[in-house]
Amino acid sequence: MPPTSFIPRHVFPPLDSLPRSYYLGHHAAGLSKMRSILSQIDMVIECRDYRIPLTSRNPMFEDALVGKERVVVYTKRDLGSGGSKEAVEKRHSLLTTYHSPSPVLFSDHKSPGDIRLVLSHLRSASASRSALTGSHLMVVGMPNVGKSSLLNALRGVSLNRGKAARTGAQPGITRKIGTGVKIIDAEEDGGGSAVYLLDTPGVFIPYVPDASAMLKLALCGSVKDNVIPPFTLVDYLLFHLNLRSPELYSAYCCPTNDVATLLDATAKKTGRLMKGGEPDWEGTAMWMVQRWRNGFLGRFCLDEVSEEAMVAYGMARENAPRSVNQMRKVGKEALRERSKLRRSNAGSG
Repeated sequence: MPPTSFIPRHVFPPLDSLPRSYYLGHHAAGLSKMRSILSQIDMVIECRDYRIPLTSRNPMFEDALVGKERVVVYTKRDLGSGGSKEAVEKRHSLLTTYHSPSPVLFSDHKSPGDIRLVLSHLRSASASRSALTGSHLMVVGMPNVGKSSLLNALRGVSLNRGKAARTGAQPGITRKIGTGVKIIDAEEDGGGSAVYLLDTPGVFIPYVPDASAMLKLALCGSVKDNVIPPFTLVDYLLFHLNLRSPELYSAYCCPTNDVATLLDATAKKTGRLMKGGEPDWEGTAMWMVQRWRNGFLGRFCLDEVSEEAMVAYGMARENAPRSVNQMRKVGKEALRERSKLRRSNAGSG
C-alpha cells in the first residue's frame, strides 16, 4: 500500500512550448476527398477513442460530412473500461444521450460480441435502404483511433476473411482513401443487400487550443511519438496514474510525483541501461507509454465523462472555431501571444 503521506499532483504544469498541431498534407487531402465522394456514401461511421471520448472528436467532420446518416463507434473499449460496472454504464449512458439522435456503439475489435453488435446495426440500416447496388459506408476519425482495425474486424467476423487494411501502432498507416471493402454479404432471400466500407486516412485538427488535449491525443497515439518528447509524455502518464493509484506502477517504483525518479527506478528494474550502466530514460519512457497503450499500466479514460464535464465540453464546442482557416487563425494568434509573453518575461528578467 502507498504511504499515507503521498499526495498526487492534481494539476499538470502548463507547457507553453508544447506543439499544438499535427495537421499534415495527407490529412487535408483526405478530408477534401471525403467531401468529393460524399454523394456516393449512404452512412458515415465516426470512430472515436474510448479513452478520450471527448478529445478525439474532430469538429471538421461534422461540417464536411453534414447531412449524412452517422453512427458513432467508440473503439478500444477494452483499454478504458476499468472501474466499477456502474461507472461504465453511466459513462455509456451519458455518451449515448450526448450523441442523440445518432446511434452510439462501443467496441473492442478483439471481441466478436462487440463486432456482431456493430454488424447488426449496419445490416439493419442497410436493409432499410433496399439498395440494389449495396450500401456504401465510410469510416472516419482522428489518426490511429482504430478505423482500419474496425474494418478488418467487421470483415473477419462477418465473412471470415483476412485483413483488408494495413494497421500499425503509429498514425499515418492509411494515407489515401481506397476502394470499398465488402464487410457484409447480400442475403440470398433478398432481405438485405451487400455492405461495403471505405477506409480513410485519420484527420487531425489544424490547431489544438488546449495543451492537455494535445497531451491526451499524443499519449493515445494520435500523433507520432517524435512530436511530443517522451519525457513529457511519461510525466503526463504518471500524473494520471497517480490520480487513479500509484499501485499501477508499484512493480517498478514507489509512489512519486517526480518522473525522473520513476524513470530511473524503472530503467534499473527492467534492465534498460546504456553504456556504463546509466539508465536509458528516453527508451524507458517510450516503453512505459507503450505499456499503458497496451493496457498493462491500468485501463482508464483520460477524459472525465460526467454531466458537468459534458456541459462544459458542449459550451467549449459551441465557441470553438469550425473551419480549417478559422482554426489556423486561432493557432497563429495563440503563437503570437505566447511569443509576446516570452519577450515580456525576458525583458523583465
